[in-house]
Amino acid sequence: MHILALRPEPGLSATLEKARALGLVITGHALSEIRAVEWDCPDPATIDGLLIGSANAFLHGGPYLARLTAKPVFAVGEATASAARAAGFTVATVGSGGLQGVLDTIPGPAHLLRIAGEEHVPLTLPEGVSITPMIAYRSVPLPLDPALPLLAAGEALVLLHSAATARHFAAECDRLSLARSTIALAALGPRIAEAAGSGWRAVHTAAQPDEAALLEMVFDLCQNSRSIPASPPA
Repeated sequence: MHILALRPEPGLSATLEKARALGLVITGHALSEIRAVEWDCPDPATIDGLLIGSANAFLHGGPYLARLTAKPVFAVGEATASAARAAGFTVATVGSGGLQGVLDTIPGPAHLLRIAGEEHVPLTLPEGVSITPMIAYRSVPLPLDPALPLLAAGEALVLLHSAATARHFAAECDRLSLARSTIALAALGPRIAEAAGSGWRAVHTAAQPDEAALLEMVFDLCQNSRSIPASPPA
């Protein structure tokens, strides 16, 4: 089985390190790169905290972050929390099941600044909580060509961490005339799996929307069989 991760850096290197620590043989290819977007910081006095769904907010947030270091961070997971601490922030909450779960734990009244990418998960606001969204970075797609030999060899399992990557990967497979029926997917969540479209050899979704659950699932798949169990195309 050929395992391929497609995250942008620096997430890609972190995924490869974690996977290899589990004993997985894995290859990485950055199918996109993150680039900063110019944004305007609201008056910090109007903000009670920062709602952050990716470490990219701190890696690409730019000079405005310095105005906000006194604000507590509500982070989607430990990787995001670590990036927040490295940038000088105090972390109030570290989630484990998606950004909505983090948001649901914040009592009102509270007004939060959400620093996010162009593509981000929609959220339902709890009573008494409001959000100002600011787009600070975007994902720029890159070609899949360097990974073509691995994917064409058969028995490939591709890790998908975002809906944008899933859509771009599907389009690149079609552009390169790669048969979807020879490729299995391991997605971080149902929304990501759905974004990849149909026709794949198999589609597996992590039990929880976090990387530990995703890699645990991939490990189990590798233990259960030397090849991906066939399932009806999604």
